[in-house]
Amino acid sequence: MSRTVADTPKPSGGGRVLTIWTPEDRAFWEREGEAIAKLNLWISVPALFLAFAIWQLWSVVAVNLPQLGFRYSTNQLFWLAAAPALSGATLRIFYSFMVPLFGGRRWTAISTASLLIPAIGIGIAVQDPTTSYPTMLLLALLCGLGGGNFSSSMANISFFFPKEHKGSALGVNAGLGNLGVSVVQFLSPLIVTVGILGIFGGDPQTIVGKTGQVSQVWAQNAAYIWIPWIALASVAAWFFMNDIADARASFAAQAAIFKRKHNWLMCLLYLGTFGSFIGFAAGFPLLIKSQFPDVNPLAYAWLGPLLGALIRPVGGWLADRLGGASVTLWNFVVMALAVVGVLYFLPKGAGGYALSAGPAQGSFTGFFLMFLVLFLTTGIGNGSTFRMIPVIFLNQKLREVEGAGDEAQARAIKDGNTEGAAALGFAGALGAYGGFFIPKSYGTAIAATGGPEAALWIFIVFYLLCVVVTWWYYGRRGAEMPC
Repeated sequence: MSRTVADTPKPSGGGRVLTIWTPEDRAFWEREGEAIAKLNLWISVPALFLAFAIWQLWSVVAVNLPQLGFRYSTNQLFWLAAAPALSGATLRIFYSFMVPLFGGRRWTAISTASLLIPAIGIGIAVQDPTTSYPTMLLLALLCGLGGGNFSSSMANISFFFPKEHKGSALGVNAGLGNLGVSVVQFLSPLIVTVGILGIFGGDPQTIVGKTGQVSQVWAQNAAYIWIPWIALASVAAWFFMNDIADARASFAAQAAIFKRKHNWLMCLLYLGTFGSFIGFAAGFPLLIKSQFPDVNPLAYAWLGPLLGALIRPVGGWLADRLGGASVTLWNFVVMALAVVGVLYFLPKGAGGYALSAGPAQGSFTGFFLMFLVLFLTTGIGNGSTFRMIPVIFLNQKLREVEGAGDEAQARAIKDGNTEGAAALGFAGALGAYGGFFIPKSYGTAIAATGGPEAALWIFIVFYLLCVVVTWWYYGRRGAEMPC
């Protein structure tokens, strides 16, 4: 079977369209499909990295606003940090369906270029302490554009790879993309101290430290530093990525996932993995500060998201070889045990739900190590659950046409890939709400009981529920949809 690539510009804007794409055909894959798929993957990765960086930009910008002269309350600062998670998760619902409607190349280029709006806006706004709070809140909500990109990016890459390589490919795309969370938290406090952008960066701001020392910072650098890379990634996507003709589908065809039980089950499992990753990343600095006041959270908090992002491709790789259900099930077991470890090492304060066997004053070392285990398992689980989703939908469609002939099977593969891509995006959308609910649950538990322990116990119960769901539907002998 051969492949036809249409390079002729189209009236709608042109682009390279793969009119025949059959990655499940081993001969086609080895001859030409693999090289094309990998090119699209390695352009997608930096675009997604930048999306995550912009999405999490407010986690560091909001911390510095009081020093810059902005008169916002603590609650207002919290909402600036939380707003991108809410808008990003909501946008993911819509972005889930965009690739089959517009094409992966077009949508990747357009959605990446849209990141310029909040990057430029924030860079301008932070230089003027009279900027109104509604303006800042709008810019925070616009950072959700970065969060939305994840769903369309993962859906797009899923079309390019055969099912035995989907886990590894999606793990690489998401894992290296997730590094944007850690890099923005690590790089921003450093980049604002140096006027590296020269005349293009604007004037510095003067701040006074707690001990009275005066220093200059370029707060706008935290946003401006990403602008040239966003522009470059957008151009690369437009000129070098591909649209797959067979991936085109109407919204109605994709909306079939809402009738699929496994769509909702996998949303639950992905909330437990990616939702935990983004939620722990957002709440880790504040949790450290509240429980261990003598520790500088910015010196440690970025390490957790870094490990979670780096290990994610390993989760996909393990799932390809050991089975997604097996890796996911045992991963949730370890997550539940790691939260028990966090409870053990917390200071025994007013929370009322701590493990009394732990040290009375707590142990930051033990607490930190347990959270590193949690971040590692969220990364592994991210990779394994995202390998499960396309395999489940593809196998489900193939079961429906078993013995019906080659034409029916080809149609089932197309429909299975379409629904699987939509389910990937939709699960990513619901999972992203963890970025808001986990840190919010810490705050609610602390306000109600004096400590975060009640929230952590709820996490344990949730992870055990995920163990049961994974085992019953996907992992046990005779499971409904083994994968």
